[in-house]
Amino acid sequence: MFRAEIKSLSEINNIAVKFIQAHPADRIFAFYGEMGAGKTTFIKALCEEMKVLDYVTSPTFALINEYKTESNQTIFHFDFYRIKDPSEAFDFGYEDYFYSGDYCFIEWPELIETLLPSIVVKVTIREIENGRRIIESL
Repeated sequence: MFRAEIKSLSEINNIAVKFIQAHPADRIFAFYGEMGAGKTTFIKALCEEMKVLDYVTSPTFALINEYKTESNQTIFHFDFYRIKDPSEAFDFGYEDYFYSGDYCFIEWPELIETLLPSIVVKVTIREIENGRRIIESL
């Protein structure tokens, strides 16, 4: 379990490091939050701290982006915002990714909730007053 408050964008990378340290064995993370809550921004900070070599962007139209780290780890970044039915995830073989043992960062997981593995870290990001964010994981 993890909980942190991000008071400004300048703190996000420090929070990302603490988040990674709090989840040393976890690989699948489902990020919940309203549009503009900061899901993609936090995933970018996680990837930066994990030494991703690629440019990290939201896979809104591609559904999935694949990144490599300096240590040759693979990170899969999903954005299910545009899918209309969970069955669309079958079209690109979501199981191969979710059960690969590689990191999976999933935005808009509520749209494929029934397909999520039983072992998934649910991360909630919510905006509070003055642009601050609360990040919590279960």
